[in-house]
Parts: sequence; structure tokens; C-alpha cells
Amino acid sequence: MPKIKVDDINIYYEIHGDGFPLVMIMGLSGTAYWWPPSLLEEISKNFKIIIFDNRGAGRTDKPDIEYSIKMMADDTAGLMDALNIERAYVLGLSMGGMIAQELVLNYPEKVEKLILCGTHCGGYRAVFPPVEIMDFLAGKRGGETPQEWVENEIPLLYTEDFIKNNPECIEDAKKRYLTAPLPDKSREHLILAAGRFNAGRRLKKINTPTLIMHGKKDLLMPYQNAEILAKNILGAKLALFEKIGHELFSQEPEKVNNTILKFLK
Repeated sequence: MPKIKVDDINIYYEIHGDGFPLVMIMGLSGTAYWWPPSLLEEISKNFKIIIFDNRGAGRTDKPDIEYSIKMMADDTAGLMDALNIERAYVLGLSMGGMIAQELVLNYPEKVEKLILCGTHCGGYRAVFPPVEIMDFLAGKRGGETPQEWVENEIPLLYTEDFIKNNPECIEDAKKRYLTAPLPDKSREHLILAAGRFNAGRRLKKINTPTLIMHGKKDLLMPYQNAEILAKNILGAKLALFEKIGHELFSQEPEKVNNTILKFLK
């Protein structure tokens, strides 16, 4: 399993395909395993994809210290440097979208184009989910087994109809999510880091070509956040998907993949 030293941690990473690099940043609970194989297969026909486990997740080191979104953007920049990638397309999902915002704000020279998926800008400008979902996410869930955690998480990632009509896809997702489950301590560090994130007032500084993608059935990140991002990032393109939840890439893969490829090409 390839790992590379970046500042205080060893980061697990994978490279798929050839071409101009596309760095893909996963969300809070996820690892490189969470990217659907169909997405990697399709996009890697055109680009060299770099996926990795964030600080605290999967096979990357998990220091027991305070994390921040800026720290994880620094990790991403450091990974690019270690892999001799001067400039790349960058795609971030959920918390990965927050990391991508910090990356382009602090290292604009490294980002050729930016794709923000199912994310928000943080702070008072952000639109948060209903109270019952916030309470569930913020509650002490340390007593759950990894299997229980995944079972409870699936309805927050996929629409009810998709879960009902695509049992094989859901079972495959569960297996991937359980491959390297997030330790409770890491989840606490990452939740606190995401909660402190606030890029709202800085969005107008982003001059990089940007695509914002969001499912209108997203329970974790209401789609109004995409509209806020699009309004505040100069020239940003907005793509909303009527039938998709928080997990953007499996529910209408052809439509989503084509949107990504059209923007990057």
C-alpha cells in the first residue's frame, strides 16, 4: 500500500489512469475506498486521478491532536508536492469540498480547475440540515459497531428510492465503507474541524474556474448551499441534480460523470 511522508503524517494514496492530474478529496467519514469504482474507471480514462485517505482516516496516520480544515488543505498541498504535481484539477466532496476551498484560497497556483460537490462554505452563510439530523450527527455514537454506523449512515447518503431499487449497489457501498472504518477519536477531531470551517467571506477571492455540483435530495448538505457558493464565486457554474442525495456519484452516474468531464475538458 503506497504511503508518503507529508509533514507530520504518512498519507495513503492511490493513482489511477494517465493524463493531467485530478486530485479528489473525500469527505469526513470516508476513505479512498468510498469512491465508487465506476467513477474511478470512467474518469481515469481521461485523467490521472489521485485519491487518498485524509488525516485521521483509513490508512493515513491519525495523530491525536486538534485538526482543522486548513491543516488538511496543507496536507493535500504537501501530498501534491511529494508526488511532484505542480498543478491539478481538484474535486472535493462534502468535507472534502471544504478542504478544496481552503486549498484554492491558500494555494491558488496549484489548482487549475475546482469542483465542489455536496458541500458548503461554513459559518453563518451555510444552510444546515434539519435539527433532528444535526442532533443525530452531533450525538455520542461511540457505542455503535462499524456495521451499525454504516446502516445508520446509508439513509443520509442515498435517497429512499435509490436504496429500495438498487440493493446490490447499496451492499457494495456498505462493504467499501466498512473496509477501513473511522475510529471514534478521529471522527471527533474531524467533526470539530468541519464545525469551525468558515470560508464565506473569502469566496470572492476565488478566481479559479469552478463547477459546483449538488443533489437536490441531499439531507446532510441542503442544496441551497450550492446556490450560495455559486453566487459568491466569480463565474462559477452550477449543476443541480433533481433525484440525487449526498452521495453524488452512484445515483445517476452517467449524468454526473458527463458533467465532470464536460467541465474539465
